[in-house]
Amino acid sequence: MNYIIPITVGIVMFFIGFLVMELIRRAKIKKATNIADKIIEKSKEEAENYKRNAKEEMQKKWSLKKQEFEWETKNRRRELAQLEKRLNEREVNIERKNNLLMRKEKDIIHRERELIQKEKSIKLKDARYTSLLREENARLERIAGMTSEQAKRQLMDNLKDQAKYEAAKMIREIKEKAVEEGGKKAKEIITLAIQKSAMEHVSESTVSVVALPNDEMKGRIIGREGRNIRAFENLTGVEAIVDDTPGAVTLSGFDPIRREVAKRSLEKLVADGRIHPARIEEIIEKTEKEIEETIKTTGEETVMDMTITGIHPELVKLLGRLKFRTSYGQNVLLHSKEVATISALMAGELRLDVEDAKRAGLLHDIGKAVDQNYEGTHAKIGAELAEKYGESQIVINAIAAHHEEVDVETPISVLIQAADTISGARPGARRETLEAYIKRLERLEEIALSFDGVSKAYAMQAGREIRIVVEPDRLDDFRCKELAEHIAQKIESELKYPGQIKVTVIRETRAVEFAK
Repeated sequence: MNYIIPITVGIVMFFIGFLVMELIRRAKIKKATNIADKIIEKSKEEAENYKRNAKEEMQKKWSLKKQEFEWETKNRRRELAQLEKRLNEREVNIERKNNLLMRKEKDIIHRERELIQKEKSIKLKDARYTSLLREENARLERIAGMTSEQAKRQLMDNLKDQAKYEAAKMIREIKEKAVEEGGKKAKEIITLAIQKSAMEHVSESTVSVVALPNDEMKGRIIGREGRNIRAFENLTGVEAIVDDTPGAVTLSGFDPIRREVAKRSLEKLVADGRIHPARIEEIIEKTEKEIEETIKTTGEETVMDMTITGIHPELVKLLGRLKFRTSYGQNVLLHSKEVATISALMAGELRLDVEDAKRAGLLHDIGKAVDQNYEGTHAKIGAELAEKYGESQIVINAIAAHHEEVDVETPISVLIQAADTISGARPGARRETLEAYIKRLERLEEIALSFDGVSKAYAMQAGREIRIVVEPDRLDDFRCKELAEHIAQKIESELKYPGQIKVTVIRETRAVEFAK
């Protein structure tokens, strides 16, 4: 019996230990369950936050994409509207040309019919004239007792001197009439072309002015010991003048592209406020890229505005560069567009190829767009560029001959010379210094006074005309004409001037008596 109690106690202790272990296990399970629930709850919250943040981020991106899309759509619509407008204008031009060609075709058919009728009439008259002449010759032979050959010889001998006089007189009258009518017709055509081409002219200078918000900005532009302004001038090749002028900096340079880069760069630096050599270099580099893009866009817009197709992209780019080129203060691109317009209008009046005239006029000064790496005159360089990029021989000759450096080969070349002179001679189109202007007028009068028989000479119409008064007892009317030609030739060989100069010689005889 003694061993039963320990066994019983052991069993009881076992059960008690088991129960304690079970309770401990359940407590651990409950604790682990609570921890797991908390982890799951936290994970759910984090997942919800992530989901909400992701949704907000997606909404922002979608909004930005939507704005970009709307902006691109708006730009595209605007571009399409512009393109549609240009296409409509081109369609109208094509329709107009088609109508013109149809009218010309009808005129040609009508003229052919008239020529056929005239030819038939001439043949009938010729046959009748031959018959009458034969009868008349026979009658004269019977009356005169001479053969027709003898009568012809005698008649020719008698009328030889008279025929020479009449022929010379007739030639002179025909020449004078042709010159008079040709001059009137040329004036009508040129006047009409000028009236139809109303172009604006703005004289451009070799300086640009950049406004400053305050004078303190000048010190920042100069920089410590002048490092900023030196860096700016070295990178742009333009002189920056910072003087006592309030609120402004003057940029001076003869290269208009460099000057435009300098102006835009300085305006950006002033607006940004951060002015130091590294920032200056960065801004100038960006501005140069902008200018290149502007040049390209300008060339494309110019070609499209002038409704000219098939020009090589390199020539289009060179046209854009002409926007920043000047000649005697006249913008070369505006001058080229005006020459193209005037030459096309005159070609239309003369029934020449309008497209060739417009193309040659637009490209006639393309040689001025290149830098000093090309040798030769701008007319020669322009012709070489036109030939290189596939332009026709008509356009090439018009470019090369517009300053009479080579002989003209087509009427289009003559039109380009005239249109170039008209554009450069318009009042206000070109600028020259007062000193050069006065010297040119003085030299003009000196040339006229250097000829014998000239008593007075006056430069008029801003140097566009020289009026010369001669001594009437030393020069007759015929020699006055020769004098005008010789003075014009000497002016052409010794003076450089835009446009043309009219030489007018005046010979006046006065008889004075007094009644007493």
